[in-house]
Amino acid sequence: MDNATIEAKLKDMIVGRLFLAVAPADIVTDASLIDAYGVDSVCLLELVVGLEEAFGVVVEDGDFDVRNFISVAALRDFVKARLPA
Repeated sequence: MDNATIEAKLKDMIVGRLFLAVAPADIVTDASLIDAYGVDSVCLLELVVGLEEAFGVVVEDGDFDVRNFISVAALRDFVKARLPA
């Protein structure tokens, strides 16, 4: 799966799961989800469930680092590292 496909799927998942009042295409890939879109710790847990469902990846306890969830770009890299080659 290429970067653009992962990013588009992530943006759709973020807007859908967090009920953001923004179009998926308008989410800036490198913007902080926390600062720009008001994502909080509860939202991050919802994103974990979304990642597991949408991409079939397993999020381990050690993966709960804000750096993995700070932006769409960080989420993309996180997912990409866990997808089968």
